[in-house]
Amino acid sequence: MTDTPTASTRKRLQLGLGSGILIGAFAVLALALLAGRSESGIIGKLWSAVLGRRTTIISQGAVVERIQRLQRMETVVYNMDKIVTGQKDTPLLPDFLAGDKMLMIVHGQVVAGIDFQQLKPTDVQVNGRDIHLRLPEPHILFTRIDNARTRVYSRSTGLLVPSDPNLESQVRQQAEGELVEEAGRSGILDNARQNARTTLTSLLLSMGFEKVEVE
Repeated sequence: MTDTPTASTRKRLQLGLGSGILIGAFAVLALALLAGRSESGIIGKLWSAVLGRRTTIISQGAVVERIQRLQRMETVVYNMDKIVTGQKDTPLLPDFLAGDKMLMIVHGQVVAGIDFQQLKPTDVQVNGRDIHLRLPEPHILFTRIDNARTRVYSRSTGLLVPSDPNLESQVRQQAEGELVEEAGRSGILDNARQNARTTLTSLLLSMGFEKVEVE
């Protein structure tokens, strides 16, 4: 025959169970406070492992190396059309006898950006989760003439001279220079810097930094 627990016994069991739960709750709370104050200690590491939290510390050298891997970043492309004129003449003869004149419609691209190989360790300052980055100066990376959309619109050659085979290439070179000048007047370098700042800010935030300043 099994003895039935008395009411007083059941009450003592309930009180003991309740006290155990309360003590356990206080223990968990104390552990959380200790972990929050010292995430670098053993308790903090255990608590981070339980909650899945990770603390990532990135050094200045690692940031510089990561950015330098980008090498040259093309941050802005200007597409432009220009009408360029080139000519050769002879001072002693009129153009209809010894002149050579060409009118060319040129379509080209001017690409600007940042060369991150020029980034120096002193350009990056890391303080915990804060980072300050000074960008290298933006510059024109290259100019490209679109041959498929560039054509000679008109050409006139004097009666006494043959057409100069080098005139077209000289006009193209002149067009490249004018494209760069026009892009500069349009603020291509300022746009290149701004686009690079936006891209680098997103990259650094993804690396775990909380405050990012790029200038």
